[in-house]
Amino acid sequence: MPVITVQELKSYTSFDAVKARSDAQLQDDIIQAEADIFSYVGHEFPPVQYPTVPMRVKLAAKKLAEYYALSALDESAVKGYKSEKIGDYSYQMADSAGLRGKPEINALLDPFVKAVVTETPKVRMRYL
Repeated sequence: MPVITVQELKSYTSFDAVKARSDAQLQDDIIQAEADIFSYVGHEFPPVQYPTVPMRVKLAAKKLAEYYALSALDESAVKGYKSEKIGDYSYQMADSAGLRGKPEINALLDPFVKAVVTETPKVRMRYL
């Protein structure tokens, strides 16, 4: 079951550039966001345990999908470029502009993290 829909992402974002992306592109951004979330929490929110996706998870998915959509639109912002010059054209960003990194979603997802069970090997030694 998908965590969020394309329409939910479009309703959430305040960036016109994100809303202008095609539904297929936004769906790819959502898939990437879901993959990050599932990897972080260690499960995919099975319907047996989660009949509906928790609101915190939906918000985390919206934030990540929006980030991926924006980063796809402006590669230089993701890389942290402050200026660019191509021929007679030049562009310079202020220090606070651009995407700095993925949004902080740990606090939203921490309640859903499944503990990883690791077994420690038991070693028995005997004298020969």
